[in-house]
Order: sequence, then structure tokens, then C-alpha cells
Amino acid sequence: MEEFTEKIVVIILAGGKGERLSVVGENGVIRGQLTEYRAKTSLSFAGKYRMADIVLSNCWNSKLYKIFVLTQYKSQTLYRHIAQWQPKFIPERGDCLEIIQPQAWTTPELEPYSGTADAVYENLFWIQNLKPELVLVLSSDHVYKMDYRDLILFHRKRQAELTVVAKETDDRESAKRSGVLQVDQDYKVIGFEEKPREPKSIPGKPGTFLISMGIYVFNHKAMAKVLKADAADVGSKHDFGHNIIPKMVAEDREVFAFPFKGYWQDIGTIDSYHAAQMDLVSTLPQFNLYDKEWPWWTFGEQWPPGKIVFHGTIKNLLYCEGCIIDRAEIYSSVISPGVKIGMDARISNSVIMEGVTIEPRAVVNRGIIDKDNVIPADAVIEAGRMNYEGVQKDKIGITPSGIVVMPRYLKPGEEAKS
Repeated sequence: MEEFTEKIVVIILAGGKGERLSVVGENGVIRGQLTEYRAKTSLSFAGKYRMADIVLSNCWNSKLYKIFVLTQYKSQTLYRHIAQWQPKFIPERGDCLEIIQPQAWTTPELEPYSGTADAVYENLFWIQNLKPELVLVLSSDHVYKMDYRDLILFHRKRQAELTVVAKETDDRESAKRSGVLQVDQDYKVIGFEEKPREPKSIPGKPGTFLISMGIYVFNHKAMAKVLKADAADVGSKHDFGHNIIPKMVAEDREVFAFPFKGYWQDIGTIDSYHAAQMDLVSTLPQFNLYDKEWPWWTFGEQWPPGKIVFHGTIKNLLYCEGCIIDRAEIYSSVISPGVKIGMDARISNSVIMEGVTIEPRAVVNRGIIDKDNVIPADAVIEAGRMNYEGVQKDKIGITPSGIVVMPRYLKPGEEAKS
């Protein structure tokens, strides 16, 4: 199987703007934007990781070492992070881990990718150079554990042209935001609809839907042919979900669904980002960070050990190196590297990112505090009882569910590094 993985090229789609990772206020004013200074794939997760580390760790642990990361939006922070991954890959054995931005291979002028399928089509030159048999297309903003070799075996066994990874859900709203599949008893896809107003339930399971996870395995030759045909279609959105998959299904091509049973979270909104982090600090998290057989890799700045100065009240805390915590009450929260928490501060159900200072007696409840902010003494960051007069006051966003988002603080003249 390891020999076969050498014939697979991985494409990681990392070009999204992450527009939903913000709060739209009155008159369309954007507040609480987590992607103002970074690509969505660079967003921190579990304190010490970035979103890119999840998909890259899945690839590495699956022994897939030929990877292209396609990006276009505020990608410098992502480029710096990927550069720290690259020494793990050995060019002498054919490995590669490269970031590719739009380069006008198929257009007379440099233009952004017009869709997910267009992003792959524009880079067929690089893919074909590696002469793969299969191409694995992955999203970069999902939290899940998967050994892609199981998916590849499923694809080969069925002699599929395309395999779509799918998961059952009883969340109708999630189904409305996803591609919904209908399959026969052999999991051949016989129907597909992208973001339907009225999603179709699984036969015999009313209220349960089979949704696409945005993970695809293509036979390389079939993919190249269908992408070239799609590129010539001026009416196409050049998107896998809207165009490529429905067309292949309508043509009765060999399209199958691979059923995924594990935990999966799409980090597309403030609420889903917060929920995925809160899972980590639950008593029995669904996403396991501590599996030695499937390590989660990351690379970055080195910090000294975290330190708790005086005894406080702490429960379900995930905290990282470089933190200094005075006597404080902290419940169900993620504390990133370099955070300083003052005496008698109270933090609950929150995500505190790198370099934040929370001064004495401050309160943060159901908050996402982005990098380098200072929460003044006695301030209250909580929906319905805000008491904050700091420099970020006009940039704070509050979601309809009550999550308070304070965006990255950048000192005047400072360059955003991450």
C-alpha cells in the first residue's frame, strides 16, 4: 500500500477568504473578523496548532508525501507556516510540499481562481508533471482524523472514477449548506444536489441526510478530461459541488460515496470554530489530540513551559507553553501560547489566542479573543453585559448565538505575522 501512495498527488484547497468567520453588523459593517490578517487555513486550533496542521498531519500519517497547497487569499502567513513543514519532506525520494498561488497558466492575465474545480484545473500542469494515477482533493478547514489509505482502497476496489467522502447527519441546516448525495446499496452515487433548499433524506431514514465532506479521490485521467470540458463551459461556476460532481453523476459515470463514521467539523463559521474548540475541553472529546498512533504535527515558535503561579479554580482547561496564569477561575477554555492571565480573572467557554493579556478581575465568557489583545482590569467580555472601553471596542462582533469575537490587535506600524 505504501508503494501505491507514491502514485497519488494530494491537492489541498486553501484559497477561501473565510468571510463567514466574522460578524456582519448593522448596515453590513464587518466586525470580529478572524481572517482580517490571515488566511482561514492559518487560523489557530487547540492553542498550538493551525488549521493547516490537521489536514497535513492526516496526509503525513497516511504516508502521502506529494502535496500541493493551492491558495490565494492573504497567504503569506500560511506560506511561512508551510515552510516550517517542508524539511519533513525529502525531495530525493520524490516528496514535495509546495504552495501554489494563481499563476495565469491558462489565462492571458493573472486572475483569482473562480471556483474549486478551476483551482485544480489551473494547476494541471504541476499535477501532470508527477504522473499520478490518483488525485486526492482535500479541504483545509475541516477537523477530523482520517487514514486516506482506507479511502484509496475503497476507490480502487470499486474501480471508481471519482469517490466522494460522505457522512450522515440529522442537521437539516448543515445539509442545506452542503452537497447532498443519494446512493444505491453499493454506495454508487445516483443523485447529487449542492446546497439544496429541501435536502432529500436517506431512504428509510427520514430526517437523516448523506452530505459531502468536500474530500474527493479522482482517477487522474478522468479528472483532467472533465476539468478541461468544464473550463470550456462559459456557464459553469467551475466548482466541484455545483458542476463537476452533478455532471459526472448525470452521465452515469463511476462515482461512489465513501461512508465516513468518525467526528468531522467544518470550520466555516464563528459558531462551528468555537464548537470544535469546546469539544477539545469536554470531558470526553470527540476529536482526540492524544493518540500516539496518530500524532498531530505542528511547527513554530519555541516557548518556555506554562506556569500557574497561585492555586485558583481550573476545570477542563487546555493551555499551552509560555502561559502564565495567576490565581484565576478558568472553565472549559483553550489558552494559547504566551497568554498572561491576572489574579481573580474569570474565563469560561472561551478561546484565547496567542499573546493575549487578561488583566486582574476581568471576565471573559463565551469569547474568542484573537492575538495580542489586552483585556483591561475589571472589563467584562460577555454578550448581554459587555463592559469594555478598550481600543478594539468598535471592532468587536457578537454572533446571534452570543459568542463575542475580538479580532486581532495590531499596534500602529506593526506587521501582521500570523
